[in-house]
Amino acid sequence: MSILPLVEYPNPLLHEKSKPVTRINDDLRKTLDDMLETMYADRGVGLAAPQVGLLKRMIVIDAEQEDDENGKHIQGKPMFLINPEIIASSEETIVFCEGCLSVPGQKADVVRHQKVTVRYQDKEGKQKTIEAEDYLAVILQHEIDHLDGILYIDHLSRLKRSMLLKKLQKSREKEA
Repeated sequence: MSILPLVEYPNPLLHEKSKPVTRINDDLRKTLDDMLETMYADRGVGLAAPQVGLLKRMIVIDAEQEDDENGKHIQGKPMFLINPEIIASSEETIVFCEGCLSVPGQKADVVRHQKVTVRYQDKEGKQKTIEAEDYLAVILQHEIDHLDGILYIDHLSRLKRSMLLKKLQKSREKEA
């Protein structure tokens, strides 16, 4: 497996809509494995293909990973979702402080549906459905948004987004 380079804001690719996956083969499965390794390397809980420069409708998620007392990473239950789509969502909402590997070092509260039902294909091409709530529902919505060219910062008010992007710019200037 390989760690892939991350695409960061303001790269316009992040605002493009991804195309459905039409063929699931070994190359695609390897890309999904590489995406998972990339996500783990940056301590993320989800990663969408556009974040590694691919406009394909696929995401990887692991909401149950953790670090042991020595800081060693322990894989949870990784999920590979190809062509995911939200087919139902609750009226109830949840506010969750979100971050994004493509907007490094920044976080903001985002309102999401508390529960979602997502239909997708697994790595073998089998049609599956998952019902998720709270944390997993937030992750699924965040990553599926990426496939539609939407970042979590697009859910913020203009003022909050502007403040967050100024902080991002300042942190980049410090690193340079």
